[in-house]
Amino acid sequence: MSLQDLLPDSGLIRKMWIGEAARYRNHLLRLDTDSRSRRFGGGVSDAYIRSYVTPSMWLDAVVHGFFVSGTLRGAAELRPIGGRLSKQAEAAFSVETDWQSHGVGSALLERTLLTARNRGIRHLHMACLADNRRMQQLARKFDAELSFDFGSVVGEVESPHATPLSVVREMVSDGHGFATAILDAQSRLFRST
Repeated sequence: MSLQDLLPDSGLIRKMWIGEAARYRNHLLRLDTDSRSRRFGGGVSDAYIRSYVTPSMWLDAVVHGFFVSGTLRGAAELRPIGGRLSKQAEAAFSVETDWQSHGVGSALLERTLLTARNRGIRHLHMACLADNRRMQQLARKFDAELSFDFGSVVGEVESPHATPLSVVREMVSDGHGFATAILDAQSRLFRST
């Protein structure tokens, strides 16, 4: 059984596509003040989020979303540090308040680690504020080494090399996610007519 099977309310985690930038932006705008501060390492305005989530941000990043009934409720962003061919990346997570402490962060991190592994990323950095106990607990769950630096905590996870099985796991997840996204888009189209 994977962490995906334990998600609440038939939630689904899948890779997001460039055309879903508005869904990601709307999710980040729905975060409460504390969740937004934890995601960005400090308070940010709605205008900042609007300028942060642009189609161009998707060129380097891989974003996985947690969806419930077609609405994005959590996300994990994987972004290479130093360019696409880098062996290092940063991961950032956001989960709306009602969905926190339900395994969503663990499932998002599991999918992010698989993606990092299959892209040859050896070190995954996760920065968080010193008072963000949930993120620190999540990092420890996946054997991250934590270091404290000027009021923040940096978790670093080494990912193993890709294997044929890990590549197939990602391909199957992506195929399932793509089919689900198409069905969701059709459903929304029919509801609006």
